Amino acid sequence: MKTEQQYFEEAISIQQYMDNMSTLREESFAIYNKFHVPNDEFIEQLKNSNLHILAITEDWCGDAMLNNPIVRKVAEAAGLDMRTSLRDADTDLIDKYLTNGGRAIPIYLLLNEAGDVVGKWGPRAPELQQFVMDARSQLPDKEDPAFEEAQKAMYTNMRKQYMEDSTYWTYVYEDFKKVISTIL
Repeated sequence: MKTEQQYFEEAISIQQYMDNMSTLREESFAIYNKFHVPNDEFIEQLKNSNLHILAITEDWCGDAMLNNPIVRKVAEAAGLDMRTSLRDADTDLIDKYLTNGGRAIPIYLLLNEAGDVVGKWGPRAPELQQFVMDARSQLPDKEDPAFEEAQKAMYTNMRKQYMEDSTYWTYVYEDFKKVISTIL
């Protein structure tokens, strides 16, 4: 079984990944182009950390659409190498980082110079988890003929809010900062 460092070495850069996205590309770049990393102590700490980031992701994922551009901006501001591994290309990696028993993405692994995983963040900030849970609670039962259409509308609305409301970007940044600061 490959190590996380081996996955990192085989992975493509976050820039290559975003440039080649076939789904939610425009939405991801809309966030990337508008989000500005706060000039704070966290970025300075990251600059001195010698860490690198492996994102486990897929371009169809709404959470990845939101999180990847923000974590990319953080990595760029701190001068960290960030690469991406596709969840569905090799499930051995994601199966080591399940969320409540599921293959939820994106997951960000922070590796030290030796290639050891020293931190993990994802798939969502707590405020976004609550937002998703509240939205799902409004859906009809899965057996209801209206479920599929209602779920599709829910995802469309969520993507729109993720793209347009900078409050969601702040939730991502602040939770990433909170979790990762514990390892710095």
